[in-house]
Amino acid sequence: MALLNYSSTVPAVRTVIQMQELLAKHGASQILTEYAADGSVSGLAFAINGPVGLQRYRLPVDVSAVEKVLSRDRTIASRFKSREQAERVAWRILKDWLEAQLAIVATQMVTLDQVMLSYMLVGEGTVYDLYLNRQLELGSGDD
Repeated sequence: MALLNYSSTVPAVRTVIQMQELLAKHGASQILTEYAADGSVSGLAFAINGPVGLQRYRLPVDVSAVEKVLSRDRTIASRFKSREQAERVAWRILKDWLEAQLAIVATQMVTLDQVMLSYMLVGEGTVYDLYLNRQLELGSGDD
């Protein structure tokens, strides 16, 4: 089965704008678009008021990872294996994921903090970064 959105023609910038609109509709009071040195969009950060006040989140995108998946998939035509295509696909996948998470939050089955916890910003990184660093620290003492 081919990668989700592998044939997307939607420019990454348009997808990011759609994500910003989604976040604004769901209460984001701050939205920050992050850019790489080459001018491509590399992440999206936002803040929303939660049960304990303003919470900040960062959604990163890994275009290189998507590019590798596209290049390895023999069912995908070569015209869909460029860096630019990987960028389009990565952002479309992230937008679809965000849209699904916000829909679940809208049903009140879960809170935003529950579905976004790993992306919550704490200090210089995310909750996931703290978790990973802690696991590495614990694992390094098992000699």
